[in-house]
Amino acid sequence: MSDLFALAMPWWEFVFRAIVVYAVVLGMVRLSGKRALGQITPFDVLLIVLLGNAVQNALLGKDTSLGGGLLLAATLIALNYAVGWLSTRSRRIETLVEGEPVLIARDGKLLDSVLRREMVTPADFDAALRQQGCLDISEVELALLEINGHITIVPKK
Repeated sequence: MSDLFALAMPWWEFVFRAIVVYAVVLGMVRLSGKRALGQITPFDVLLIVLLGNAVQNALLGKDTSLGGGLLLAATLIALNYAVGWLSTRSRRIETLVEGEPVLIARDGKLLDSVLRREMVTPADFDAALRQQGCLDISEVELALLEINGHITIVPKK
């Protein structure tokens, strides 16, 4: 019972580990692309669970105390809040963390190289067309891959 609150390393090491893991995982998520974030599948849920397990040791080290876990949770929540707060106050940080919408079609023409780079399949694009009331690419003025992974279609007038 006495080990319940006894930390196996200094408190600042928990905070440092949390900051490093948060930054690295955020970078990896950003590199995975918008489309990957826009479609949560059972495989994505599995990845999230496994990712949490994979970084657990990097966060906790040899510590198994209640205090260490609570300190890490508080640090991660504070980091998440800080990143959100900074993103709402700085366009540069918002772009760095969340990205920007990407043009994937213009004037009835798909930008195939952009689709491949952003990992959007033709089937995904066709589904977005249908969902937004367009039957053919020729009806599209602009199509954007939004930062949340959804495709927005602006039809021709």
